[in-house]
Amino acid sequence: MNFDFYFPGIGTLINVAAIFFGGVFGLFGGKFLTEKIRQTLQISCAVTVIFLGLSGTLSKMFSIKPDGTIKTDGEILLIVSLIVGGLIGEIIDIDKKFENFGEWLKKKSGNDGDKKFVDAFVTASLTVCIGAMAIIGAINDRLFHDPTILIAKSALDAVIILVMTSSLGKGSIFSCISVGIFQGAITLFAGFIEPFMTEIALKNLSCVGNVLIFCIGINLMFENKIRAANLLPALVVACLFG
Repeated sequence: MNFDFYFPGIGTLINVAAIFFGGVFGLFGGKFLTEKIRQTLQISCAVTVIFLGLSGTLSKMFSIKPDGTIKTDGEILLIVSLIVGGLIGEIIDIDKKFENFGEWLKKKSGNDGDKKFVDAFVTASLTVCIGAMAIIGAINDRLFHDPTILIAKSALDAVIILVMTSSLGKGSIFSCISVGIFQGAITLFAGFIEPFMTEIALKNLSCVGNVLIFCIGINLMFENKIRAANLLPALVVACLFG
């Protein structure tokens, strides 16, 4: 696909805009919804995210041999990535930094009275940032002048954030900032990152990334929170694994 007005980072800008406008539509639409409907939307979103994470992980871990038997793979990958990555994440305490940034945004945007703001921001940010599409899309945008993956991701993210904003509140809209920073950084350093994105690394990244997406779904469904942000280093460990 040819883009007459292409420049490095255009895919991320489109993604940011899609999340913002999806969130705005969700915000205004959410005002006309009762609390009961918003709760149902949140549960629906949680179930969707849980099954997206499950299906993505299982598709990487299970395969069918020529003789019809099922082969499993990736158990050690998950154990090492999540334990090592989780340990690094807890030491750095990425989750707390996310929350502090969310609190800063809440104050700067005049939403001090919104008790759900920080949770909505963190949950939405992790949902739209985690995954192979974000990383590979940003690399392709910079190195191959091809933002199509990020454009496809933008359509998906717009719908996800629309629903999240309707159920969780306006904090979800500000996840567009997280996407801009995360994907923008990958685009900037694409030349350095690209050699590490081998076929095996991408498979590992997708497998572990979908586990984190599953964790986000659990957080949406239940009150006991998994500090999913502190598991983010597991993605780096997964890419380096094997």
